[in-house]
Amino acid sequence: MNIKPLSAIKTEIKGELHAELDVAARALDWLRDNLPHIAGAVLVLFISVVLARLLSRAADRALTRSERIEPTVAKFLSNIIKYALWVVVAITVLTQFGVQTTSIIAALGGLALAVGLALQGTLSNVAAGVMILIQRPFRVGETITAGTVNGTVEAIGLFTTEVHQLDGLYVMVPNNELWNKPVVNFSRMPTRRFELLVGITYQDDLRLAHAAMLDLAARDPRVLSEPAPVAFVAALADNAVRIGLRVWCTNADYLALSWALTEAVKLRFDELGLTIPVPATPATMPGPVR
Repeated sequence: MNIKPLSAIKTEIKGELHAELDVAARALDWLRDNLPHIAGAVLVLFISVVLARLLSRAADRALTRSERIEPTVAKFLSNIIKYALWVVVAITVLTQFGVQTTSIIAALGGLALAVGLALQGTLSNVAAGVMILIQRPFRVGETITAGTVNGTVEAIGLFTTEVHQLDGLYVMVPNNELWNKPVVNFSRMPTRRFELLVGITYQDDLRLAHAAMLDLAARDPRVLSEPAPVAFVAALADNAVRIGLRVWCTNADYLALSWALTEAVKLRFDELGLTIPVPATPATMPGPVR
């Protein structure tokens, strides 16, 4: 077993002390040389944080108070502005410390691209949701038809829209599906036109049928006087003269009025002896003359 002499041990201890003193001295020298940069970076960090918070709060208040922007879109845009400001703050502070941020920005760009490709479907729904909330083709509480969806809008989110269908079913539709299809909004306009088409035989009195339909429209208080009701001949079919009635009503009265006028026209035609012919089918058509 080798035992070091005391002089060797003292020499090693002195070397270690000198090394530690050298490290401390180099640290103090670096701190003294870079103290202005550190102070400037701390000052930039403080000012940037304060400005970022003030701008973020100002943007949030402006977007939230705007009546033209939906609350969901306002919150979404406010968060984007806040996170973008924090990224700017981080890059500014790193630059002040002397860090080369070009590679960091490039890495963030590549990361954003990779995330965008991975979440392509989800991001398309988010983009569609933002466009729906900005353009407002429909609002909560309105009845719409878009593709196979037919019902009342219950909620509009960034990813999906909730619809209560007319048959009582609940449907959650991706926003991209709604944005890429024509949307028919039944609730947006205050008035709506109802058109009833019915056939009578060629032997029936056409003027009598017109007068009866216009009289029924005039008696119903739900029918608007402007535009005035119109009765017309729609077509001369093979086995019937197709006549029509066009009336205008409020959106709320449309469904009840359509049912009532359809029933009233049938009953009135029966009273006047006007016949609504059955469409000719191969079973009811006369056979060939022998």
